[in-house]
Amino acid sequence: MVKYITKRLLLGILTIFVLVAITFSLTKLMPGSPLQSKNISGDLLTKMEAEYGLDKPFVTQFFIYCKNMLKGDLGTSYKKMGTSVTDIIKQSMVPTIKLGVVTMILVIVVGVFAGIMMARSKSSFSKGAWLTGLTLGVSIPNFLVALLLMIFFGVIVNALPIIGLSTPKHYILPAIAQGLYPISAVARLTQSSYEEVIRQDYITMAKAKGISKTTILFRHILKNAMLPVITYMGPMVAMLLTGSVTIEKIFSIPGLGREFTNAIMNHDYTVVMGITIFMGAIIILCNLLADVICAIVDPRTRKSL
Repeated sequence: MVKYITKRLLLGILTIFVLVAITFSLTKLMPGSPLQSKNISGDLLTKMEAEYGLDKPFVTQFFIYCKNMLKGDLGTSYKKMGTSVTDIIKQSMVPTIKLGVVTMILVIVVGVFAGIMMARSKSSFSKGAWLTGLTLGVSIPNFLVALLLMIFFGVIVNALPIIGLSTPKHYILPAIAQGLYPISAVARLTQSSYEEVIRQDYITMAKAKGISKTTILFRHILKNAMLPVITYMGPMVAMLLTGSVTIEKIFSIPGLGREFTNAIMNHDYTVVMGITIFMGAIIILCNLLADVICAIVDPRTRKSL
């Protein structure tokens, strides 16, 4: 297990450096200078670029950035003078992570419950209704769901707030809009995995031994049925914790997604790089945790590591 985790960490670190190299190259291909402004003359712009090291060759700039990154220095924003990228990430990650945690809890609770109910349902009408709802959840884009929720609950009914995250009520609409797709995906995974596990011989044997239904459900069925769900949870949790650009824009949430979009529009290379590295690290960590949890839950997976 330790050897496996070490290999995955090393692979993750290598992936981050590849990500940094690609993102750094793409930001340099953007037209114009990040320091360019209508109020800055050509001579002043040249001096400012020299001060920030933007006049150096591409390879030199890349190695300087990597060297500073290893020291924990992600640079300073070109647009927010005097503000470090680390501070920007710290400020913008708080609302994103709060919304991500709320959405994650909603996805796990509702998705797993819906999947179990669908798998245990014996009525073809009931199963068809569940399937229709889950298909719609996967098919409808989250920005459309967000707009419909805003119009109905925020304007027509006027029951829920639609801007920011200042109170618990503010989390309801963006969490639903952001979580509808993963809820549907988790429900379908739970349903198919549950139906497959319940047909296994060891479940029949447990029933024959007279083991209670509750014990069979939690110890045997859910324990094994959750493996595909846990595997999916890795990238899903990473996506939720790193933010949704669309949802944050629509609900005016000052999170990572909105900050990332603004940085791209403003050619703020250092902020783009910093947020990209942060998001990449979160994704790698979440996938690693999902693999480790699968190895702990399923002994067969553990032996193969």
